[in-house]
Formats: sequence, C-alpha cells, structure tokens
Amino acid sequence: MYNRVNNPQERKKLLMGIEYELKFRATPQAHAAIAQALEGEQAHYRMETTYYDTPSESLSSRHFTLRRRMENDRSVCTLKAPLDEHSRGEWETECDRVEDSIDMLCQLGAPKILSHLVQEGVIPICGAKFQRIAKTVVLEDCTVEVALDAGVLMGGGKELPLCEVEVELKSGTREAVQAYALALAALYGLRPERRSKFRRALALYKGEESKNV
Repeated sequence: MYNRVNNPQERKKLLMGIEYELKFRATPQAHAAIAQALEGEQAHYRMETTYYDTPSESLSSRHFTLRRRMENDRSVCTLKAPLDEHSRGEWETECDRVEDSIDMLCQLGAPKILSHLVQEGVIPICGAKFQRIAKTVVLEDCTVEVALDAGVLMGGGKELPLCEVEVELKSGTREAVQAYALALAALYGLRPERRSKFRRALALYKGEESKNV
C-alpha cells in the first residue's frame, strides 16, 4: 500500500504499492450518514480523472488502467495492473501529461511492457469527476482508509451518477479489512461494487452502460 505524501518534493516519485480495497455502491443518504459517523479529521479532495488507452485497446485488454487525475490542484499519473482478486499493483508519479509519465512509471517498477504497449500513442477515452471525503481508521488488526466518492462517470458523451464507498487496506491483514468493510456495508445497506470506476466509465464509452446497472 502506498501512503499519501503531503510534501510536494517527496511526491515527485512514489514507489510501487499494492492496492487492496473493497468497493460498495451507496445511496446519498448512506454517504451522509457514514461521513457523520467518521469522527475526527477528514481529508477532502476534488477529483477529475481522465483514463487513457491506445487505439487498439492494448491496455484495457490486459486490465491495465492508465490515468491522469487532478487531486485538488495536483496532477498525478497512475498505472494499475492486476495482481490477484481485489488487489492490484499501483505506481504513480506527479506529472502534467500522461504521455510524459510512461518512463517515470516504468522506472518506479511498472511492467516494462507498458513502454511497448503505448508506442502507437494513447488517447483519452473516458473519465470521472467526483468529490472525495477520506478518513483513516485505525482498528485492532488493521488500518484502513474509508473514501466516500460522489460525482459522475463519463464516457461516449454520456454521464452516470457515482455514489460509492471504498475501504482500502493501509496496513494489517486482509481478513481484518474484509470484516470491517462487510460490517460497514451491513450497517448502512451498501451493495458490493465489483467493477472499477474505469470499467464502468469504459462501458459508457463503448455504449454498454446497461452493464453498470
């Protein structure tokens, strides 16, 4: 897992992390109730994400996710690649253009095939705009980040409302974060969401939005 680094100089390059999270659909009412229940300091972000692929879909066909995200006023480029169920390798670096981030991401440990896959060039295909409320929760056997995201997914000239809760493991055991996430879901009536934001936005782009329901 990588940790958010607030010092801009330290954030120029970030080492590879292993992302393990559980994602749930939520109602606006559940969102508000969870935000109120998460006492203490919370972080607030304005997120604007653009997802990229090659014209031949060489990234998405391998379940690679290449994105540029504005986090408030910072531009962060990220590659995610699957490791196993629920977990993905994640590499990120501060960069204004995703095209300029490829070499940096590979230097950080991203799969070397990335440089080969993007030789034909990358194009923006879909995206998301949302507000995020994030809170670190320290439990007995793990530390998690609870993120409340509300906004829209975008693709193919269409938009899809976004309202979800992510529970991401920061330290500790997967069993502990699963237990916490499932208890949270039961308490607030959350539904499991097995598709990433990218996959749902990609479905919009391809005219397959019915699969998001």
